[in-house]
Amino acid sequence: MSISKNGILDRFGIWISSLCAFHCLVLPVALPMLPLLGIGFFGESWFERTILSTSLLIGFWALFSGFYRYHRKIYPLYCLLIGGLIYWNKGMFGDAWEPITIAVGAMLIVFAHVSNLRLCNLSKQNDES
Repeated sequence: MSISKNGILDRFGIWISSLCAFHCLVLPVALPMLPLLGIGFFGESWFERTILSTSLLIGFWALFSGFYRYHRKIYPLYCLLIGGLIYWNKGMFGDAWEPITIAVGAMLIVFAHVSNLRLCNLSKQNDES
């Protein structure tokens, strides 16, 4: 079974979204050590926004490609958009709720990619039948 370009983008999107969530959840614990290791930029908000923006751009490209070429189901794009908005505004409920907000946003983004992969695979199988 070969992996299509769309499948690679979805897998990369899942990977980078998970990495972004891991970064945001581990950062408060690791923050005091970052300057000692010379990697203090990991704690900067511009770095977080860059990772998230990259994740959303790759996600949009992968999901729109799957939508347009294969399955014509819009809900993965909605999940990506809602997850990205929740993730981008992770501080909207205060610092105490930030880890939960990050987890919900990341799960929606990953769900969007997994759904797109499944829909594309189902569509390809139906085309082969």
